[in-house]
Amino acid sequence: MNQTVFVVDDDDAMRDALAQLLETADLQVEAHADGPAFLAAFEANRPGCLLLDMAMPGMTGFEVQAALNARGLTIPIIFLTGHGDIPMAVQAVQAGAVDFLEKPIQGAALLERVQRALALDQEWRHTLGRTQAIRQRYASLTSRERECMALAVSGHTSKEIARDLGISPRTVEVHRTHVMHKMGAANMAELVNMAACCKP
Repeated sequence: MNQTVFVVDDDDAMRDALAQLLETADLQVEAHADGPAFLAAFEANRPGCLLLDMAMPGMTGFEVQAALNARGLTIPIIFLTGHGDIPMAVQAVQAGAVDFLEKPIQGAALLERVQRALALDQEWRHTLGRTQAIRQRYASLTSRERECMALAVSGHTSKEIARDLGISPRTVEVHRTHVMHKMGAANMAELVNMAACCKP
């Protein structure tokens, strides 16, 4: 699916100018006049980034960001403001924004920040996809295989696992082999990294 740059700004002229600039750079653009319209249209599976005006009547940029966070929706946000200050920028970044720009901004600088945000979105989605795949593989393990995996990644030897679980070392080796195969881990270091993704 192509990435989309979502533009949310209540100023018609600014919104049109931003959309035009982005389209000249061959970017797919979707513009909205306010936060509620964007939130009604946005879906989690749509890759891209969000150019979000800070000061809008009805629903501020911060409130749009908070609504996305409350829904568990992750998209790189670049805040645009006509009158920003340091505390405002800090608050935006602490809540997950990737950039905070003051208007007016040069076109080339804005495009550079947008490309950076789009690359970040790809990175996030790749990581999320990998994590989901690992969790699906983990779900395929039996309860005994999960016990063996938890002890193995904690540094326990097969003999120690056998003693802890009251089974033979040979059975532990069989479970470990199954775990490595089902998880798709080439070695113990990989399995340790995968285990970190499986924590609730």
